[in-house]
Amino acid sequence: MAGLSPWDWFVLVEYELLLFAAVFFLIGALDELAVDILYVWLRLTGRIATPRLAEEESLSAPLSGRAAVLIPTWQEARVIGATISYALNAWPHRELTIYVGCYRNDPETIATVAAIAEKNARLELVVVPRDGPTCKADCLNHLYDALRRDEAKSGEPVRMVVLHDAEDMVDPAALALMDRALEEAEFVQLPVLALPQRGSALIAGHYCDEFAEAHGKTMPVRDVLQAGIPGAGVGCAIARPMLDLLARDNALAGEKARPFATNSLTEDYELGLRISSFGGRATFLRVRHASGSLVATRSYFPDRLDQSVRQKTRWTHGIALQSWDRLGWHGGPVKLWMQLRDRRGPLAALLLAIAYILVAMHAAGWVAERTGIGDTAAFSPFLAALLWFNFAFFVWRAIMRCIFTTREFGRVEGLWAIARIPISNIIAIMAGRRAVIGYLKSLGGEAPRWDKTEHLAHPMMTRQGV
Repeated sequence: MAGLSPWDWFVLVEYELLLFAAVFFLIGALDELAVDILYVWLRLTGRIATPRLAEEESLSAPLSGRAAVLIPTWQEARVIGATISYALNAWPHRELTIYVGCYRNDPETIATVAAIAEKNARLELVVVPRDGPTCKADCLNHLYDALRRDEAKSGEPVRMVVLHDAEDMVDPAALALMDRALEEAEFVQLPVLALPQRGSALIAGHYCDEFAEAHGKTMPVRDVLQAGIPGAGVGCAIARPMLDLLARDNALAGEKARPFATNSLTEDYELGLRISSFGGRATFLRVRHASGSLVATRSYFPDRLDQSVRQKTRWTHGIALQSWDRLGWHGGPVKLWMQLRDRRGPLAALLLAIAYILVAMHAAGWVAERTGIGDTAAFSPFLAALLWFNFAFFVWRAIMRCIFTTREFGRVEGLWAIARIPISNIIAIMAGRRAVIGYLKSLGGEAPRWDKTEHLAHPMMTRQGV
């Protein structure tokens, strides 16, 4: 090979990269196809169903016990007032207390929450006695401490703990449904719907597609297979004893006896999986209103490229890399399969980057061939077959994404879902690179920090007051 010209090297590298990418893309496509087939089969056999609420069904009937909602914040003065005001109206239950955690060096958020707490006894402001931001789990742990103090003072234990973020638009039916579901489970996760935003059809819109498919197909399949339900950090309910069990487990691992892991960037993702590992039942709950709208947590997601990359960097770092260390590999074949799916982010980012490099190389080769610089390599029958298979699977994936987005947001957004696929890929590539770099830095002892993104409140929430 010493006699190869620079152009020969170019052709050889392109061919080998193409073969490498085609093989791994095929593996990924077969993985997704397996989930698709399972979903269709489970739907046809009735094992996956989305029941509807009766119109006359009361959503404000008394809960089975006391409930607490924990909302950690850092510099959320713009949205937190609308969020908690809307939640208190949507959930009028006497048994409910909303705990909002604010850092002592965030006076604007403290003032906003305090003004509402003065008028509503179901809201409690918890000031973290240290400067922020530390990490989301640390703020949640201070809310857990406040909850324990209130339980000791009143002598009434809380039955259900619900997690939400500062910008979430809760569903009026959600609290009662989670309360009922905890009669047979220890962890309940509701769907999350990312809301379309004017002016950001591509960046913010790609979250609509990803959550619609993940929470419309993948999570229901995982639920039926009992392969562990990862927490989304919002719209999830935990049986109160499980928090104490998580705290004891963290203490055995050398951490403080608190339930939320401060050395993890995605402590919410771990919740359902850890509860399942303790023998608790984790379930994904999909229900629709009589009108057809999904009972879900609705939220605006980042509408700028840099914000989206930051957020997905944290998800990839925590889920794909940290969880490998923290949770390990355990369970039967189905659970291991789902763990592999959860942790494929960095590899997927690498493959996508190679794919876009190959597009550029192929374009350069096309130009070179027509200008007489050199000939491009001929594809072997095996590689040609791989490429056709991958193209067919890409078309199938685009159709599936379109279907699930259309189901929740209509046909216009469904068509946008196809156009947003390259944007989703580019964000994944950028986030994967940053996640690997961040993970390597963390191996040197760098503590995770709350690398939060800017949030917007839904207009419907801003129009309501307490």
